[in-house]
Amino acid sequence: MLAEQEIIARFCEAGHLVDPAVVSYLRERGDPALIFGILAGIREDCAVVLPSHIPSLAPKRDGVRFTADPLLEVIEGMEGSAGPLRQIEDYVSLFRSRYDTLGALIRKRSGSIPIEALTHSSRFRDSEVTIVGIVIDVKTTAKGHRILELEDPTGTIPVLFNNGRDGFSEAERIVPDEVIGIRGKPAPEGKLFYAEQLFRPDVPIQHAPYTPKNSGKVALISDIHIGSDTFLQEPWERFCDWISAADDISYLLVAGDLVDGIGIYPGQEKELTIPNIYEQYDRLGEMLSTLPSSLGIVLAPGNHDVVRGAEPQPVIPSEFRSTYPKNCTFVENPAVVSIHGARVLMYHGRSIDDLIGMIPGARYEAPSEMMEAMLKRRHLAPTYGRRTPILATERDRLLIDTVPEILHTGHVHITGISRYRGVLAVNAGAWQSQTAFQKQMNINPTPGQAVIVDLERMEPQIYDFLS
Repeated sequence: MLAEQEIIARFCEAGHLVDPAVVSYLRERGDPALIFGILAGIREDCAVVLPSHIPSLAPKRDGVRFTADPLLEVIEGMEGSAGPLRQIEDYVSLFRSRYDTLGALIRKRSGSIPIEALTHSSRFRDSEVTIVGIVIDVKTTAKGHRILELEDPTGTIPVLFNNGRDGFSEAERIVPDEVIGIRGKPAPEGKLFYAEQLFRPDVPIQHAPYTPKNSGKVALISDIHIGSDTFLQEPWERFCDWISAADDISYLLVAGDLVDGIGIYPGQEKELTIPNIYEQYDRLGEMLSTLPSSLGIVLAPGNHDVVRGAEPQPVIPSEFRSTYPKNCTFVENPAVVSIHGARVLMYHGRSIDDLIGMIPGARYEAPSEMMEAMLKRRHLAPTYGRRTPILATERDRLLIDTVPEILHTGHVHITGISRYRGVLAVNAGAWQSQTAFQKQMNINPTPGQAVIVDLERMEPQIYDFLS
């Protein structure tokens, strides 16, 4: 059997780091010729030798968020059903996509080395370096320090944030599965990394506002909840009358929960005025038909709508759209639409529930703070496995790849507006009064409100139609 240090040394002499799974494989086989075979088949500029570089090897899973198997079944399209029950391995492409895209954004500001370089080599033991990875787990020690497990495709390492250092408050806001960069120093034995500075993908500071192609205004709303006994009919009608007379508003964007749905939560049938899902959508279509045909209406789904609950969600199926006018456009959740050249990222916002439960000081009364958290992480739902179900897709569709001019969400029924590095964040209110669940959770919604944005000046204004 080959010794571990001997294997690592041979690859280092050739200018390559080596994945732990490769080391284990070579130790078990004990054949030095395999090392020469691998070196002969890889490029000189290959930074890390992975299991995929071993001839004729079908690699197994080698991490919590990464696998080396390229032959996995993934979902190509977003329309239709979610397909068969997904296995853990099916998420390889999702997390690799997330790591590759967001990691590249971090590396633009700070170079990095693979984690394996810390754990299997003494080269960087006395140096200050940067590592980039996905957060597997986050804990707080008895003394108040923050410790997390960070993983990249080459390995994992625990990272310690000392609570006495500047910037520790940002370390407290780290959530599982987000991609971060950390600058610091490894412990002498290479089994712990002491953090000095935290990097996130973030919106660039120099992010420039767009140049509008035309002047005009857009109305942003969410959570209509047709069919609920708490739907606010009179405020909705006042809003419809007002927007019909407003000739400077070109578009109406609705960020999900068009209807109240059926069977969304136990006992919902007792709170419905329209108990048929087709009739709920038909009723909304009839109501939207009363608006001017010149008004472009964009409709996205939410967790109460008829599509699957896992995000990203497909468009509302055609069989539910028979009563809708031609000026209605149905989009996925999330979706990016361009309004007069301004990019609006529409996302229903279910992950706000998760972020509020993980970030210290977060409140439902301040949803725009959670939208800023999404922008900093460049991801709409950074944590997997909580209240927001996420579908395994080849590419992570919840990434904020392109920085929008407007981020438009809903879900929490509370209006909130903020600006972050040139992005206008708008969480629209709802057209449903306080529900029994919201009362139980002490959530006070701000219903009957629409946010109107002047696209030329990117100035928002809240209009209240409750009274």
